[in-house]
Amino acid sequence: MSLQQNARVEVIGHDWALELLKRQSDAGRVSQSLLLVGPPNIGKGTVARYLAQYLNCRAESGERPCGHCLSCRKLMSGNHPDIRLLDAAEALKIDQIRDLQRELSLSAVESRYRVAILCNFERATLGAANALLKTLEEPTSQVVLVLTAVEPGNLLPTIVSRCQVLKLRPLAQADVLEALQTRWQLDSARAELLTQLAAGRLGWAVNALSDEGFLTRRRQRFEDLLDLLRMHRAERLAYAADLSRDGAALKEALLLWLIIWRDLLLLQSGGQTRIINLDWLELLRQLAQRSTLGQAKEMVDRLQATYQNLERNVNPRLNLEVALLKLPQFVDLEI
Repeated sequence: MSLQQNARVEVIGHDWALELLKRQSDAGRVSQSLLLVGPPNIGKGTVARYLAQYLNCRAESGERPCGHCLSCRKLMSGNHPDIRLLDAAEALKIDQIRDLQRELSLSAVESRYRVAILCNFERATLGAANALLKTLEEPTSQVVLVLTAVEPGNLLPTIVSRCQVLKLRPLAQADVLEALQTRWQLDSARAELLTQLAAGRLGWAVNALSDEGFLTRRRQRFEDLLDLLRMHRAERLAYAADLSRDGAALKEALLLWLIIWRDLLLLQSGGQTRIINLDWLELLRQLAQRSTLGQAKEMVDRLQATYQNLERNVNPRLNLEVALLKLPQFVDLEI
């Protein structure tokens, strides 16, 4: 692989968003406060990094970002003095925002713009969010702020109103499948399964393929769901207490259950849309016979709300308890 390929942020899909951002930049109308929204692992952070690289690429001619100038290479190595990425797993604190503001008040070291990328900004504390408002209200010409979040509604309205909002859409399944087979060299069977499970989120598929235990955990969460449907209230609360201790496992379980209930909804409604868990088709048909269309719809809505609540820092245990207590109960379920 050439140096140019190694040092360029590669974005698969989202062409409309990239073209819009490039046209604005080329016309001298760079958005100084940008909010990228969309489902987790859909590529928001990658688009943000691409924009940072495009804005500060030093190529005098040809395609930008060029992938071989000093600025492009420094971004890819994580050592660019004018580009700051905040993507902490925990909530963003007010002290981190104040440190960032001090950096942004200084002139760019070696590029045209100072770019700050704040991923998953719904995780920021209220104090951090309010502190960022000052920078959004009084932007300087050399500073570009890029925030990412799942939904605009997860952020303070005053922050959203000061940003250009771009909503990234799930990729076409054909694009995800092609990328997994060509770029990541997956065999067709595994690529097809991950494409279905990813639901247009290439980043999710890439994370899953590098996780050797994912398919085992996927099967275990399906079996857990079947057990939960048989459980009484006290058992469900005990399960919630245990799972809620691990935030990453909780999010993964909620997404997997959401996909299962979506498949049940499709099976029960007789829709033509292809289900995602094709390898479990017969098991899902059996479960669909026991549950109703109304139950499936309620659980899809409930699990979506439960996942979104986690991004809003709702108590994980109480959040999960409410969802599990809403599950239908089939004590004699045999699947």
